[in-house]
Amino acid sequence: MTILSVGIIPVRKSQADYEFLLLRCFKYWDFPKGETDSGEDPVSTALRELAEETTLDQVDFKWGEVFYETELYSKGKIARYYLGEVMGAAPIKLLANPETGIVEHHEYRWVNFAEGFKLANPRIQKVFEWAQNQLKNK
Repeated sequence: MTILSVGIIPVRKSQADYEFLLLRCFKYWDFPKGETDSGEDPVSTALRELAEETTLDQVDFKWGEVFYETELYSKGKIARYYLGEVMGAAPIKLLANPETGIVEHHEYRWVNFAEGFKLANPRIQKVFEWAQNQLKNK
């Protein structure tokens, strides 16, 4: 059985280009994401996970609801990512998972494409490349 994990690639406009928000769990960097709840649509999951993991809750899907899906990984998971521009200047807080009480992420960083690509594993590097192409085509 395939498990769908859904998230947002959070971006914000910087002076020269866009910056991406990455979260670190141990040595692994990724975008905010998580599994859908029963009856929950993927976009709602992505927004919920962003808010739960970062406290960011204002997102503009200015590129539409297009998404990128990864290949299968980690016991049958597929990750789907939507690209969203974070609105406002709300501070990021890494909170505990509301179900487990465990803080899932140890650090966050706003990074440019080159910095993020260097931090990411090959699966997430493909997500970065897709997102960068979306940003350039708009």
